Parts: sequence; C-alpha cells; structure tokens
Amino acid sequence: MEDYLAKSLDEWKEDISEVLDQINTDYEEIKKELKVYSYKYGITKQVIQSTVNEEIIENIREMYHKPFEEKYNELKEYIRELDEKRKVFQMFVNKIDEVKRKEAPKTDLAAAYK
Repeated sequence: MEDYLAKSLDEWKEDISEVLDQINTDYEEIKKELKVYSYKYGITKQVIQSTVNEEIIENIREMYHKPFEEKYNELKEYIRELDEKRKVFQMFVNKIDEVKRKEAPKTDLAAAYK
C-alpha cells in the first residue's frame, strides 16, 4: 500500500476511533444510569403492588413510579441508539483494517520486484 494512502487511512481510523471511544464512554455511563432506574422502577412497582391504600398508591405513582418509568424508557431508547452507533463506527474501523490487510500483500510483492 502506498505510504500516503496508508497514512490517510490511519488518520481516518484514528478520528473514527476517537468518536467510537466517546460513544463507548457514553454507553457505559448510560448503562449504569439505566441500571439505577431499573432498580428504582422495579422497587416502586413492588411497593405499589404491596400497598392497599389507593391514595398512597396514587401518590407513589405520581411522585416516583411514572417519572422512573419515563426515565427508564428514555434511557433504554438512548442506549439502543448508542449501541447502533457503536456498531456503525466499529464497522468503519473493521473495513479500514480489512482494506489495509488486502492492500498490504500487493505492495509487499510490488516492492520485491523493484
């Protein structure tokens, strides 16, 4: 592979890898937050199921259960989006590596015949 081409691909891969690293960082943070809201949502659901007083149940739903459920669903959707982004940017990295692997033997053979 010609030097300028290899250098260009390496620079592009580095840029994409930085984006991928940021996506992975965001993914891990959202994953932790999602776990927290999963517990909060589950606990409030269990408390509601164990409570007989309708007024208390309604207060719990309004104060905790609905906001936790909304946040949980929001985070779930966001983590799906981040996962899709991870896959796409990882594909870029894999394709760049694949092109470099395929081109490397051709360049090595051409250099050997000079």
